[in-house]
Amino acid sequence: MNTIELATPSRLSTFRALFKADMRVQWRNRRASLMTILVPVIVLISWSGIVAQMGGPFAMSSCITIGLMAVGLMAYANSTARAREKGIFQRLRVTPAGTFEIMASRIVVQLIQMLLMAVVLFIAAYVIDHVALSVGGYVLGALFSVLSGAVFLALGLAVVGLVRNAETVNSISRFVYIALVIVGAIGELGVLGTLAEKIVLWSPYGSVKVLLLAAMQPSAWDMSATYALLASLAYCVVFAFIGIKWFKWTEE
Repeated sequence: MNTIELATPSRLSTFRALFKADMRVQWRNRRASLMTILVPVIVLISWSGIVAQMGGPFAMSSCITIGLMAVGLMAYANSTARAREKGIFQRLRVTPAGTFEIMASRIVVQLIQMLLMAVVLFIAAYVIDHVALSVGGYVLGALFSVLSGAVFLALGLAVVGLVRNAETVNSISRFVYIALVIVGAIGELGVLGTLAEKIVLWSPYGSVKVLLLAAMQPSAWDMSATYALLASLAYCVVFAFIGIKWFKWTEE
């Protein structure tokens, strides 16, 4: 009796299929995605005075950092928690798709959104505040926006890994987001004291902001930027380790 052998799809073809599916989901939720992309633009418009006093790159680096946190902590963490709650991951686990492909496709979609957000902000800064960077500043700014975005995606994954309930993930991610933004924005100005300023500087918010600021001004790259790069990479590795180690595919 002849038996029929089904060919196992390659990892690349599996990733492509999952990526297309995740992109369709992202498109269906395009209004929410659009609002997330517009967050840094709205902040930039409200910071016209800061642009005039501190310079365009300073304001832009802060706005992009806030936007990256919105995508990584708010959008990615909550969507992942909801997908787990609905049993989507559990169903995907019984398909030929591997763990890497399942998570990588969702992460790549978010990184694309972060890149698009940075480009939109660059355009908005040029049109609204007449801020123009060098070609190298735009290229490095976009590339490091993606790298910096990985830090907050890893942080969002860590939250989802440590907390199983979707509603709790939503509450914690909002709290962490607000805390990082408010404390970061105020602390870096030295209002909260020298100690708080140093803590903010080496926090995920501060490290990413310093890194983006240096990337937009390649000629001003110094050891502080190098330390910020190393700190960002360290945060990404630590958060990703926590998220992967304790991540559960179901809420049970």
